[in-house]
Order: sequence, then C-alpha cells, then structure tokens
Amino acid sequence: MSAPLETLPALRGLARLADLRPVIVTDTREQTPLAFTRLASVRDTLQSGDYSVRGFENEFAVERKTIDDFVSCCSGENRLRFFRELHRLRGFRFKRLLVIGEAWEIPAKRYGSSISPKAVLSTLAVIEARFDVPVVHVKNAAEGAEAVERWAWWYAREAVERCNELLRGTEGEEPSSPAPASESLATASGAAPRCPEISRTLNPNTL
Repeated sequence: MSAPLETLPALRGLARLADLRPVIVTDTREQTPLAFTRLASVRDTLQSGDYSVRGFENEFAVERKTIDDFVSCCSGENRLRFFRELHRLRGFRFKRLLVIGEAWEIPAKRYGSSISPKAVLSTLAVIEARFDVPVVHVKNAAEGAEAVERWAWWYAREAVERCNELLRGTEGEEPSSPAPASESLATASGAAPRCPEISRTLNPNTL
C-alpha cells in the first residue's frame, strides 16, 4: 500500500502575504534602470528579460527598449540576437516588450537610424505573431515604470488568487474519497493550520 502524501508546506506561510507587496527584480545589465516609486525593487541577474517579479523569475518577464534601442535590433546580427532573447520568453506566462516612446514616432521616423519605418513596423508585427510577445508603447520612462509596477502587482495578485482557490478547494466540502488515506494523513502529520484568504486585503485601487 502506498504511503500517504504529505501536506502542502508552502501554504503554511500564505497568510503573511497579506501585509506584503511584490518585489520587482531589475536585471544587473540594465544601464539606465526604471525608477520604481510604488513597489520595492532589487538588482539581480535575470536569465530572460530586463524586469521580473521576485519569486516569478521563470514566468514573468518584461523586455524594455527605447525606440532607438529597438530600431537597432531590426537588422543584422542585432536582430538575430534579439530574436533569440524573445524566443526564450515563449514559455513565460507573462511577457511584454515595453517600448519607451509613442507608436507614432516610428512612422514619423523620430529615431537616429537609416532603417525605414516600414522595416521597424514589420519587426514589431513579427515579434507579436511569432513569439506571442505583446508590444506596449509608453510616452516616457516614468510611464514605463508605472506599467511594470502595475503588471507585477496584478500578476502577484492572480498568483495569490490561485492559492486561495486551492485553499477553498481543500477547506470546502469533506472529500468523499479516499477516506482512509485522509484519516491516516491527518493522524500522521496533524491538520494543517487554516490560512485566511488574503487577496481580499489587496486593494485593486492601489495600482
């Protein structure tokens, strides 16, 4: 007979999240990092992207480019290297290409390169179609920082909601089976402490 499964240790500290906010991770290679004012941030080496959320480095990534940076990635070896970086994001649950600069600046050729606006716009379309990475334009770096904070907060909130769904599922109706295994598990390990749902303490108006 198989031994009973252990309880979920990760849920024991879930209630502490009620008083915390997500922490943004800025890649150490970012030379001019965004300035965050509503969420704490730390510098660390990221395998993919320029910004992530502590604890979700393998599923949340934001690649930040100015318009001039992006235009330089639209041809030659830079394009191949950038596409390799985007390819690594395909398995991420949340990914964005954040372009600092408004969309109209590209067809107006408000950048210092001889690459045609048509080629730049085509590259943007390829990125969304081939790599499933949405492209978001913002007016300036301050708006870019607000966008990253907003995405990080809501992504963390959704993660908490998934944990709460698990709690509601395990603390709801008594499972009809396997009753003997459940009883032996409770006897051997002791009942896990109840964790309150915490997402209700996170005010959506915060971000």
